[in-house]
Amino acid sequence: MMSLAEIGRVGSGLNRPECVLTTANGRIYTADWRGGVAVTETDGSSWWLLPDEPGFDLRPNGICLMPDGAFLIAHLGDTDGGLYRIAEDGRTTALCTEVDGVPLPPSNYVHLDKKGRIWATISTRHIPRSLGYNQSVRDGFVILIEKGQARIVADNLGYTNECLVHPDGTRLFVNETFSRQLVSFDISENGDLSNKTVIQEFVHGTYPDGMTFDEKGGIWITSIVSNRVIRIAPDGRSEVILEDCRPEHLDWVEEAFLSGQMGRPHLDNAQSEKLKNISSLAFGGADLSTGYLGCLLDDCVYRFKSPVKGYAPVHWQFEGPKRHG
Repeated sequence: MMSLAEIGRVGSGLNRPECVLTTANGRIYTADWRGGVAVTETDGSSWWLLPDEPGFDLRPNGICLMPDGAFLIAHLGDTDGGLYRIAEDGRTTALCTEVDGVPLPPSNYVHLDKKGRIWATISTRHIPRSLGYNQSVRDGFVILIEKGQARIVADNLGYTNECLVHPDGTRLFVNETFSRQLVSFDISENGDLSNKTVIQEFVHGTYPDGMTFDEKGGIWITSIVSNRVIRIAPDGRSEVILEDCRPEHLDWVEEAFLSGQMGRPHLDNAQSEKLKNISSLAFGGADLSTGYLGCLLDDCVYRFKSPVKGYAPVHWQFEGPKRHG
């Protein structure tokens, strides 16, 4: 297991950098609770891409970089959700706020695949969403947006979190945080999902949130609360790469989860040595051998040297937004 002494910090002054993305030009992008995206340059300095309307109250959870430098934002409002687009000049428009005539609940994540399709997750229909922190609640879903049309392609999931199309393009992987499992679906030519398969079931203290792939076909999972990073090899064997949590705190959260009593207090504090509720992971650096960890409760991104290089994401060669103003 990796030592915490090997973990560094990148950036400062970030606000709830839950989702982290990297590109070949060395930039690091994070969701920022100010209402947009923090852009951390190679010198460690940061600037913010925010809506040009001050009253536009976005709560970014997942973010997705587009070829033209715009970002898609999964809006995690208290009672409302949806996907929004922030252009590099700050112009902000709604991409999708309802499906089948029903407004989207607070929305978790958004992902662009190689075919230009947009996948997004809604963790739960319960409001407040803390009512979905329960293993018996399975009302999360996945939507697909293609050619301007949005539809639900998977439903009845246990708190749907990050989703990612496999590098071969044939399967969608989804973390079900409070069903505590990683699942995959086969993707048909028209984007329909079928053949739900459980790839990994997780045990005590693991609540899968983020994911990414490495160049050897492994899947990397981040877990909130326990601050675990887990690598699942192509043959299904899993290895804990990193962990940072006090056992008594983890036991307290686990007891609440198993008794159906988990709530915001169990996620809104970090009892750890260094990591403050890690939530996502992206490989970056010159050769994709550096791991970057987003988190819920710190003002920076964590950095570590990975034993395996990452697989270049769809947005890897995108230049990203130009700074305006």
